[in-house]
Amino acid sequence: MKFSALLIYSSLLLASTNALSDVANGVNSNSNLNSGSDTGVSPDINAEVKEDYSKLSSKLNVHKLENEDNDPTPSHAKKPLDPYANPEAKQEEGTKDIESSYDSFIMSVSMIIVSEIGDKTFLIAALMAMRNSRFIVFSSAFSSLAVMTVLSGVVGHALPTLISQRITQFLASVLFVVFGIKLLNEGLSMSKDLGVDEELAEVEEELASSNINEQLNDIESGNPSDSTFKPKPTNRKWHEDMLDSFQNLASFVLSPVWIQVFVMTFLGEWGDRSQIATIAMAAGSDYWMVILGAIIGHGFCTAAACIGGKLLAKRISMRNVTLGGAIAFFVFAILYFYDAYNNTGATE
Repeated sequence: MKFSALLIYSSLLLASTNALSDVANGVNSNSNLNSGSDTGVSPDINAEVKEDYSKLSSKLNVHKLENEDNDPTPSHAKKPLDPYANPEAKQEEGTKDIESSYDSFIMSVSMIIVSEIGDKTFLIAALMAMRNSRFIVFSSAFSSLAVMTVLSGVVGHALPTLISQRITQFLASVLFVVFGIKLLNEGLSMSKDLGVDEELAEVEEELASSNINEQLNDIESGNPSDSTFKPKPTNRKWHEDMLDSFQNLASFVLSPVWIQVFVMTFLGEWGDRSQIATIAMAAGSDYWMVILGAIIGHGFCTAAACIGGKLLAKRISMRNVTLGGAIAFFVFAILYFYDAYNNTGATE
């Protein structure tokens, strides 16, 4: 009986010993797996995977994470990727745009002033303001010049759709050089005491010989049939016929003097140097600032002509005005050539 109990105890002790050895072997195997690879593979396989990953990372130019806030981006990627990460660069770009618009505005105002002082449209406004209401003359002449300026600006802005903006700027600089050379030759050939008497006499003769006053007086008095019929010449230009039609239509609504000044100013400005220069300047990106500056320049010159244009015209020297205009156009040519030379991205 005692022998049987001893045998049972021996069996239990042996079983417990085997169980403890199995547990120990399991712990050792788990530790070996963890030390070999995080994925449960042998150390040799883990080394091969790491080697393949390093080769693929170097080929894709991907770097390890330095911290949690840094992303593995290619080295050639633009930094920073966040558009709001560099507010100073955006502020600097906005400042450059404002300066460019301001420069376009100042250039257009200066161009109109040096081109229109003592010009034919300036003298028309000055002479008509001496004979009629200054407000009517100013509103008519300024409206005509504003319409012409907007049309010129729209035409100039449409030019880059036909040719690139860079070529347009080069052509504008060449055009300003031509204007500058022409004005320089005219200014050097003038005497120092030369005024605007000759051009003033020409404008007065044009006003006296024009039959537009007679036609408008007949319409105003209600007797248009009293005036003799005069056939239209066959060599008239299309815009002259269009302006005559506009004059006949508007004469029933507006003042005859207003219509006369508007038509004469529009015809005097058509194809003028300031109109062509406005078209050339408006070919840039800030064409609305060019239009605004040109309108303000026309307003300043027209107001000066209506207030004391004839007296001012007799006191100024045409030689100095012409030479000043030549210098201004040369400066404009240099600025536009510089912009065209640096505008390498405007080739579309």
